[in-house]
Amino acid sequence: MGRVIVIMGSGSDLPFAERIRKFLADENFPVECLFEVASAHRTPDVLLQRLETYEKSGGDLVYITVAGLSDALSGVVAGCTKRPVIACPPDLEKFGWAKAFSSAMTPKGVPVLLATRPENAALAAAKILALANRSLYKSIEDYMSKRRAETLKAGETLRKQP
Repeated sequence: MGRVIVIMGSGSDLPFAERIRKFLADENFPVECLFEVASAHRTPDVLLQRLETYEKSGGDLVYITVAGLSDALSGVVAGCTKRPVIACPPDLEKFGWAKAFSSAMTPKGVPVLLATRPENAALAAAKILALANRSLYKSIEDYMSKRRAETLKAGETLRKQP
C-alpha cells in the first residue's frame, strides 16, 4: 500500500490538511495517510530526522507539504528526498501568487509540484502512487466517473428548467 505523508509546518495547519485524509478516505483510495508536524524554520533537525526515517522505510510514498507564510518546508523536503513533493499551501487565497512563488519556485534539481486545493493534492498523490500500484487506477477511474456523472446531471437539471 502506498503512503501519503502530509507534513505540516505547524499544528494550526491541521484543519486544512485534514481535508487530504478525508478526501482519500471518502473516495476509497487505498493509501495510508500519515501526518507529521515539523517546521523547516523552527525544528529543522526534527524535520530532517523524520524525513530520514521515511526515506529508510522504503515503499512507495509521496509527500504533501502544508505550510503557511514563507514556505521553506516544501523546498527543504524536496531537497532531502528522492520522492515526489506536492506543496499545498493553506494560505494561497490570502497571499495569491506571491505564495505560489514561495511554494513552487525552487532551484534546479529541487522539484516541488503545486496543488491549490487539498483534494487535488490528494488526487495527484494517488495518481503518482498508481504508477507503482496499478490497483489504484480503479479508484481513480471510479472517482473520475463520479465527477463526470455529477457534471452531466447538473447539465441535465439546467436543461429541464423553463
